[in-house]
This record gives sequence, structure tokens and C-alpha cells, in this order.
Amino acid sequence: PHAIERLIALGVPFNQQAGALHLTREGGHSHRRIVHVDDATGRAVQDALVSAAQAHPNITLLPGRSCIDLITGRHEARYSGSGRVWGVYALNEATGKVEAHTARATVLAAGGAGRCYLFSTSPRGATGDGIAMAWRAGARVSNMEMMQFHPTCLYNLEVKNFLVTEAVRGEGGWLINPRTGKRFMEFYDAERMELAPRDVVARAIDSEIKRFGLDYVHLDISHKPAGFVREHFPMIHAKLLGLGIDMTAGPIPVVPAQHYTCGGVLIDLAGRTDLPGLYAAGECTESGLHGANRLASNSLLECFVFGEAAAHDILERWSSFDAPPAIRPWDESRVADSDEEVVIKQNWTEIRRFMWNYVGIVRTTKRLERAAHRIKLLYDEVEDYYGHFRVTTDLIELRNLLQCADLIVRSALRRHESRGLHYTLDYPATSKQARDTVLFP
Repeated sequence: PHAIERLIALGVPFNQQAGALHLTREGGHSHRRIVHVDDATGRAVQDALVSAAQAHPNITLLPGRSCIDLITGRHEARYSGSGRVWGVYALNEATGKVEAHTARATVLAAGGAGRCYLFSTSPRGATGDGIAMAWRAGARVSNMEMMQFHPTCLYNLEVKNFLVTEAVRGEGGWLINPRTGKRFMEFYDAERMELAPRDVVARAIDSEIKRFGLDYVHLDISHKPAGFVREHFPMIHAKLLGLGIDMTAGPIPVVPAQHYTCGGVLIDLAGRTDLPGLYAAGECTESGLHGANRLASNSLLECFVFGEAAAHDILERWSSFDAPPAIRPWDESRVADSDEEVVIKQNWTEIRRFMWNYVGIVRTTKRLERAAHRIKLLYDEVEDYYGHFRVTTDLIELRNLLQCADLIVRSALRRHESRGLHYTLDYPATSKQARDTVLFP
């Protein structure tokens, strides 16, 4: 409640009904408990926070930077093996120069690693930068195999992946096999049907697509009054109309797509990582909040509750933090500009394709081993490229993407059971005792 009140104070216009917050329901929830701004909550929250940050006198935003690596004791003018984090090396995209940004405390809020997959609802920059940087600096990561796939992403080959909110099913939408014309969730979860958790619904859709040779399934809410649909989903309705789909009159073609990274950098309740001076919040973390499967809209909890917890801990400890020492500048003496950008594009596409095919919704040990073999081959090539050419944002993201793909596959190979988001045909049963998959650098 406190985090919601804080967001309201910062200007997020959550929907109201009869003087109280209007609550909706999404998959996996047994009650209406989700606050929202029409059907575009994320955009409204982001706009409010960006405006608040821009207006704050003590916040300086530095757009156009790509973080390369964390600055640790290894980068001090007088070498230290303490693992203490002192900030980041970041590429200034406008000048092409690498800058050292030092700080007493550093907070990772870099999002997930969704772009490891060919089909993803994540933004272009979700290449696991925070997770990869923390791992290289010496922090543990946990449960990287727990990758969530959203069941309903618009199927349209002409436009970027577009998520159709879970609230469509929460307000009565049906999933229908276009070949049979019938609802199919009763064969996978007869009690919860379309409101089953995301992993169940995503696997059900994946099964129907493969079993019947489909390109997509239908999400249909046209049996509800047209006014109801337009009132509850104005953004989606308008977007789909622009693509020639009227959701008040017919079904929406949908497929699963990668949606959320439930694993990440291990943190405690104060947002502290293993490394002194380094905090983290949001999708780049493994806070324990989501277990083996995130409930819809709980990403907001992970961002705002843990973000504020980290801020409070930093304030309480501020006087005990040492000022950053002298740091060695970034060494560019041995690198030149690349004349082979096609290598980056080729490797980027290859990673995303084999991760989708081998490390997707349904896995097998053989598929995971094939992915691990390809990662090993690519690793040497990417590191050689990184060592010889001047860094660019594309190269930074490719390196991080590959690192996260490796962490996902290694974690998946260690889990000899099916649990939540990790479903493998070789180990379909769930163990009686739940264990985290923790990787040590």
C-alpha cells in the first residue's frame, strides 16, 4: 500500500471507482487486487517517474550511455581484491568515449534478459546488462532458468511484438483453437481455465499450436458488450483497430512470447547484493518474491518496494560509505574501429533463435546441451571481437546477451525437475523439496 500511495503522490492516475482504487484481476490471482491505469499501467507509471526525476534538483539524468562493466577494487589506481563496487564504466554514444562514473553506492535497475529470445515483449535494451555486469564483478545469480513466457502476444508478422494484457482474460476473454472453434483450456486446467497461471496457459497454447500445426490461437472477448470492451481496453482496442482487428467483433490472434526474467542477481530484503556498495532492484534481481513463477503485475512490487528498500538502506549507511578512490581510466590503447558489424548482427540473431528453439517453453536435456555447445563456440568469438575492437552499444549488448544465455542454460541443466516456469520433458515431476539454483562466479 505504501508504494502505491507513493506512486499516486508522484502523479500516477490509477483508475478509481466510487472513491476507491479500481481493482482488476489477472491470471493466477484468486481475487481482484491489481490497480491499473486503463490498459496501459506501465506507460503511465513510467511517464510519472521520468517527469519526477527530471524535475528533481538532486537527480542528473545521463541519456545516451551504455554501461560496460562495474568499477570494482580491481580498477582502483592501487589494486584491491576487495570486490567493492565504485560505480560503472559507460560508453558515451555521442562521443564514442568511455567514461568512469564513480559513486559510494551503485544501484542496478537494468531490467531483464528477455532479448535472449527471438520472440519477446521486452524492449530492445533488455539484454541482461545488469545481470551480466554483476556476474562478471563477482556476484551470485539465482534461478536464471525461471524465464516467464506471456501467453498472449499479438501474432502479426508486420509489427513489433505487442502484448495483449492478461486483463482481457481476467475480464472474461476466451482462448479458442481456430481449427476446432472451441475453447481448449479445460483440457489443461479445468478449474481455472483461462485464469490459470501464465506457465500453464503458455504451455497449453504452445501445445495446441504444435499439436494442430497452427500459427496462433484466438483470444476472444467479442461475446462481451462492445462498450464494456472499449471502456476497459481503450489502448489495445485502438492499436488493434489500426491493424485491421476489431476485438469487439471478433478474435485476436495470439502466441506466447518471452515476457519476464524471474531470476537474476541475488539480493536481500534491503536490495543488497554480494558485493559491497552494490544494490539492485527490479527485473535484474532474484529477490525471492516470485518463486518459480511470477504472478501478473508483481513486477511493480519488485521494482518499487525493493527500489525504495535499497534507497532507505543507502541513506542509513551513507555516513559509513567511503568516498570513491582514484580509478584507472578505460584503456583504449589496443583497440580499433570495427569493420565487420555483420558479425555482431549474425551472432545476435543466432543466440536469440537457438534460445527460442532449445531453451523455450518446453525443454529437454538434449536441447539444453545443444544450446550450451553453441554458446561455448560463440563465447570465444565474441570475446575475441571485444578484445580487438572499440566498444559500441551493439557489442556491449551482444556480450551481455551471450553471458545471460549461458547463465540461463547452465541453471536449466542443473534443475532435474519441472517446477513453475522450468518445464522439461526429461524430468516432468516436481521434487518434494524446493531448491534455488544458485550459480557462483
